[in-house]
Amino acid sequence: MHKALASLLDLLDLERVEENMFRGQSRSAIVPRVFGGQVAAQALVAAGRTVPADRHAHSLHSYFLRMGDPGAPIVYTVDRIRDGRSFTTRRVVAIQHGKPIFHLSASFQTYEEGMDHQAPMPPAPDPESLPTAAQTLPRYKHLFAEPTMVEHMLETRAAVDLRYVDEPPWGTVGTPREPRSQVWFRTNGKLDGAVDQSLLHVCLATYVSDMTLLDSVLLAHGRGGWVVGDVVGASLDHAMWFHRPFRADEWLLYDQESTSSSGGRGLGQARIYTQDGRLAISVIQEGVVRVPR
Repeated sequence: MHKALASLLDLLDLERVEENMFRGQSRSAIVPRVFGGQVAAQALVAAGRTVPADRHAHSLHSYFLRMGDPGAPIVYTVDRIRDGRSFTTRRVVAIQHGKPIFHLSASFQTYEEGMDHQAPMPPAPDPESLPTAAQTLPRYKHLFAEPTMVEHMLETRAAVDLRYVDEPPWGTVGTPREPRSQVWFRTNGKLDGAVDQSLLHVCLATYVSDMTLLDSVLLAHGRGGWVVGDVVGASLDHAMWFHRPFRADEWLLYDQESTSSSGGRGLGQARIYTQDGRLAISVIQEGVVRVPR
């Protein structure tokens, strides 16, 4: 297992402080605040650890309230809203320095049979045919706001093998494109033997889902984003629905698009498919997308 993946698993392995209270550590992201995918994944871990093992996460809805401090731990308090015959609901508040920075509601369900249909998987190239981040990012080093940005991005994303199907938003700055983007991703190593397998794969997908979802907003306007300094951005809310079982250590296609941007906000929505074409997850996120004055 890659050491960066082992470090990410440690990050998601929260300390139980009380029956309904957990503490997680933090680390810096590409921008100097806690990465939104980290706090969302940790909050889902906290919720899941208060739920019976036979109930699996099927949805989450969350709001980012304040910037997180990467130098301080985060306390997660879990409210056991409901334990029904089929569904379990949890509410989680993430707190730093005495103030809430993130709020999540998550629902869990026992397995049951039912009607089954899905949107078809869109065309996409074989992920193994695409260049890795280590091969792609250095080509854009001259565009980034800081000279060390490439190394920092590779370091912060080292736990995940993430490959763009087309040029990333900073690759065609100044040229508006269709507001759609695709990436393939999987963890940088297998997860066999890890504890809480079902919950872990869902939490890892939650972690990755915040990395590129607003790229499609940037593409529509020919902007490179926060890494090149022509846009100020931050996640506002994030929702996910987990439809079918998947593994985060096997290739997943993240098919993303933006249907709207206005008022300093942009909306991204996406579907995540397994390599054999099963629709595993639906995602919607709105974020701040501002052009600096």
